Amino acid sequence: MTDQDWLATRFEAERPRLRAVAYRMLGSTAEAEDAVQDAWLRLSRTDATAIDNVGAWLTTVVARLALDRLRSARARHEQPPDGRLPDPIVEPVEPAGGPDPAEQVELADSIGLAMLVVLEQLSPAERLAFVLHDTFGLPFDEIAPIVDRSPTATRQLASRARRRVRGESPSGHVSRRRQQELIDAFLAAARGGDFAALVRILDPEVVVRADFGTLGAFGSGNVPTVFHGPADAARGALAFRHLAGGARRATVSGAPGFVVFNQDKPYAVLAFAFAADRISEIDVLGDPERLARLDLSAVGAAGQSGNGSTGFPVTR
Repeated sequence: MTDQDWLATRFEAERPRLRAVAYRMLGSTAEAEDAVQDAWLRLSRTDATAIDNVGAWLTTVVARLALDRLRSARARHEQPPDGRLPDPIVEPVEPAGGPDPAEQVELADSIGLAMLVVLEQLSPAERLAFVLHDTFGLPFDEIAPIVDRSPTATRQLASRARRRVRGESPSGHVSRRRQQELIDAFLAAARGGDFAALVRILDPEVVVRADFGTLGAFGSGNVPTVFHGPADAARGALAFRHLAGGARRATVSGAPGFVVFNQDKPYAVLAFAFAADRISEIDVLGDPERLARLDLSAVGAAGQSGNGSTGFPVTR
């Protein structure tokens, strides 16, 4: 095996982890993949004998690339508008006997859309310090050179980020089974036009973010719509009750959610967060351009075959 072959093999082994780092940093699957590919180009031009730990080297490179992208976007004032959603990772619902539910809940806590929305409010350096330390367990003395800080200052960055995340993320544990029950109840109430039932399962501080891109969900152009409170959230759900029958269960960024299909075409991806046995956040991605970049074929096929559907007939 040549050095280049060895590097390619090591890179492929590290790719999932690198993609996860970049995705949490950038909130975009496309940008995350670009950062990972850029890291491979740099690795392929490097003398393998000069690298002691390929995994650590690649993690550092991807982190630096992601940090540069975030800082460049900030410098160009390209911060996403309030309510702009990160890209979700959508997968079919795991069949019985799949991954352990406890592991899935842990995954949801770490990569859910609600968490990514909070991370986008951090500074680039805070986000990197938090992601690398709290999610991937890197020590501060390894993170410090990436953000050009001392280990002590880097620890403070992560600490500030952690306080922000804890302060703005939903609190309270809701089992995965209960999460699915709440989502099913939400769909049933929306389809039946039951305003009171919707309000009962929504947290008093519920937040709904609807990102429909340039179309705008309610004629708002490319400005995402944000609802606060159960009454407005319920009214928003009822405005689209005719589409509720096209909802099919999915795993959205590690947590229970669903994809809405209209005439067999993806219309929106919905992700949820939970607190105190109620739905506390609903993130709706309906931007046609971004939906077109997501591979939702497996979710659609599952719905057509009867696996993963809500049990509701598709409304035309």
